[in-house]
Amino acid sequence: MNSFEQFEPDTEAEEDNSGIWLSISDLMSGLLMFFALLFIVVQVQLQEYQELYKKLPLAIQQTLQQKLGDKYAFEVDPETGGVTIGDSILFDEGSAELKPAGKQFLKEFIPVYSNVIFSDKLFDRQITRVVIEGHTSSKGSDQGNMELSLGRALSVSDYIFSQQLNFDTKTQFKQKILTSGRGEIDANQSKDNSSDRKVVFRFQFRREDFGELLKRADVVDKTVIK
Repeated sequence: MNSFEQFEPDTEAEEDNSGIWLSISDLMSGLLMFFALLFIVVQVQLQEYQELYKKLPLAIQQTLQQKLGDKYAFEVDPETGGVTIGDSILFDEGSAELKPAGKQFLKEFIPVYSNVIFSDKLFDRQITRVVIEGHTSSKGSDQGNMELSLGRALSVSDYIFSQQLNFDTKTQFKQKILTSGRGEIDANQSKDNSSDRKVVFRFQFRREDFGELLKRADVVDKTVIK
């Protein structure tokens, strides 16, 4: 009888280990595919934002210039597409009641402005809010200026959606509107500057959370599989 027993490999253990390694390999491959798809989705989203920031301000500026010309004094931010309207067009100093000239301006401005937003699916999808902001100069009290700025923003909003003003995209536009009073927060605190008294139309853009990105990655994954 030999003093050493013949060694026999444990084939069952080897098969179990190979199964484990295959499972881990499949898991790693799946994770790699998932993160690759997520990266693609993020890149597409970034490209969409870049396109938005490039096209929107230019579309706002060109369309308003074409339709309204130099008839009214307003400014379009070339970076964001925000529109600043001096309060002298809309209101008398210290008042939140729209002047007849202010109503006429809104009658001409709003249909053109709203039409730009809904003329492009990219604009419509990415713009979640159109904020109407009232601003005042530093003249007066903080509380009084806050109330005045909010009152002016509300007056503009109320008139836009009154029966006196009708335009094709009115219903869709209303769903995006938010009013805000900024008071003298952004004003020159050292002096009463008339340019600080204004109404601003600015955009809030869509921000996709991680859950939304996961949903989009899943859609891409299913498309690739098909």
